[in-house]
Amino acid sequence: MTILEQLRKAIEEGHPGDTEKLVREALKQHISSAKIVEEAMTPAMRTVGENYKTNGSDIIKILAAARSVRKGFELLEEQDAQFSRRNIGTVILGTVEGDLHDVGKNLVAIMFRSAGFKVIDLGVDISEKQFLRAVKQNPDVSIVCISSLLSTSIPEMEQVVKSLKRSSSKHEFKIMVGGGAVTEQLAKNMGADAYTENCIEAVEVAKTFIV
Repeated sequence: MTILEQLRKAIEEGHPGDTEKLVREALKQHISSAKIVEEAMTPAMRTVGENYKTNGSDIIKILAAARSVRKGFELLEEQDAQFSRRNIGTVILGTVEGDLHDVGKNLVAIMFRSAGFKVIDLGVDISEKQFLRAVKQNPDVSIVCISSLLSTSIPEMEQVVKSLKRSSSKHEFKIMVGGGAVTEQLAKNMGADAYTENCIEAVEVAKTFIV
C-alpha cells in the first residue's frame, strides 16, 4: 500500500494522529501538496461525504474523518506557503438562525477548502443580518452557502436568500442552499441559484460558478 493509499485509509477511518504522520511522510518523500490533496485527501472526503448521505446516523465516524482531514490541511498550509495562498474563489457559509446543526456544513467547508476555495465559516444559528454583514465585509465573495436541517428554519432561510438577492446588485455572487430540510423545489421558490444534496455536489456546482 502506497503512502497516499495509507493516508486515504487513515482519513476514512478517522485517525487524526495517523493522518498527520502520513502527510509529513508524504512531504518528506517530495510528494506535492496538490497530489496529496487530489489523490488521497479529496477521494477520502468524497467517500466520507457519500457515507454521510447514505448513513447519516454514523456521525461519530464522520466527525473523526473530518477532524483528520482538517489536521492534514493545517499541516499542508503550514509546510507549503504556495499551497496556503491558493484561492480560486471565496465562499461564505453558515447554518441559518434557529438551527444548530453543523456536521453537513463542516463537511462542505472541508470540501471547499480541498478544492482551493477560501472559506469563511460563520457557524450555526446565523441571522439574516450576520449573512449580510459578512457579504459587505468580503466584497470578493463568489458564493454564499446557506444550510438548514430543520423545517422550522426554512422561513428564515427564505428571508436570508431574499435579502442577499437584493444586496447582490452591489456584490456579484451566487447563492447555494442545502440541508435536510431543503428540496430543489424549495430552493427554486426561494430564488437560490443552486441546491445540492451533499458536500461533493456542492463543490462540483460551485466550480461551475467560478469563471
